[in-house]
Amino acid sequence: MPKFKTSAIVALSMAVGILGGAAVTTVAQTQTKIIIKTPNDQPNMRAALDNLNAASVYLDRANDNKGGHKSKAQSLIRLAIAEVRAGILYAK
Repeated sequence: MPKFKTSAIVALSMAVGILGGAAVTTVAQTQTKIIIKTPNDQPNMRAALDNLNAASVYLDRANDNKGGHKSKAQSLIRLAIAEVRAGILYAK
C-alpha cells in the first residue's frame, strides 16, 4: 500500500467532502471567487462552488506536488467546478 503524505490526504478529503455537501472554512474575502447568479437561487450549488474554489486555493498554497497527488486533486476540483456550473446552468 503506498504511503500518502498528510497534506495530500487532507486535500483529497476536502475535495470529496465538498462534493458530499460538507462545509469547509471559506477563504478570505480577498480571494477571487466565481459566482454564478441564477434566478431560481440554488444555495447548495453555490455553496459547493464556493467550497470547491476554496479547496483550489488551499491546494495552490500547498508545498510541492506531493507525488502527483496535489496535481490530480487540482484537476479533479477543476472538473467538479465545471460540473457544478453545468448543473446550475441546466437548472435555469
